[in-house]
Amino acid sequence: MPAVKSLEELKQLRDKAIKRRKAKKVSGRAQIVVGMSTCGIAVGARETMKAILEAIGAEGSGDVVVKQTGCTGLCEWEPIVEVTMGDEPKVTYGKVSPERAREILREHVMRGKVLSEFVISR
Repeated sequence: MPAVKSLEELKQLRDKAIKRRKAKKVSGRAQIVVGMSTCGIAVGARETMKAILEAIGAEGSGDVVVKQTGCTGLCEWEPIVEVTMGDEPKVTYGKVSPERAREILREHVMRGKVLSEFVISR
């Protein structure tokens, strides 16, 4: 990266960085990210993802965004599901079966109650 030569260049760089950050944010009341690495898929992440999508469809929750990600480095906790509610800190759940995924959606996403017994503390 070339050296910044003026205050105006610095402001332009800041504005570009802010725009990139805003572009990465996803609108919605809640965001759910399912780890779909090979180790996650091997222990049931596809079924977990399917259960989440079906539960959201059944609830009619159009304001919940579901995404997938690759390796999170926590293979022993797969399938992993991360839930972010608005501006609150992300909550990471481990060993999420389809049944547990439906419970997380019902309790955490719909009612705002974190299921601490399933949370991975980092």
